[in-house]
Amino acid sequence: MTHNDLTVTIGREELVVRQRWETASIANDALIAIWFVIGSILFFWEDTTLAATWFFLVGSIQFLVRPVIRLRRRIHLRRLRGDRYTDDAEDY
Repeated sequence: MTHNDLTVTIGREELVVRQRWETASIANDALIAIWFVIGSILFFWEDTTLAATWFFLVGSIQFLVRPVIRLRRRIHLRRLRGDRYTDDAEDY
């Protein structure tokens, strides 16, 4: 396990997420698809057009999140401590 892993303990089980930003990007893409599928289905009925529009708006906003996640994956903060540093970058 690297220092960049995200570990969540659930009872006697551990969920280990490696390469956090890559995982966030994949999860974001899956959510975009879900919002657009739900929005598309809701457009079949006139009564749900407003809700469909909101789902499309949320999906569109998440398209803006995609490059932010990619940029965060490429740029990281390096904290200097004396003559040594710690690195927030993930292993790829």
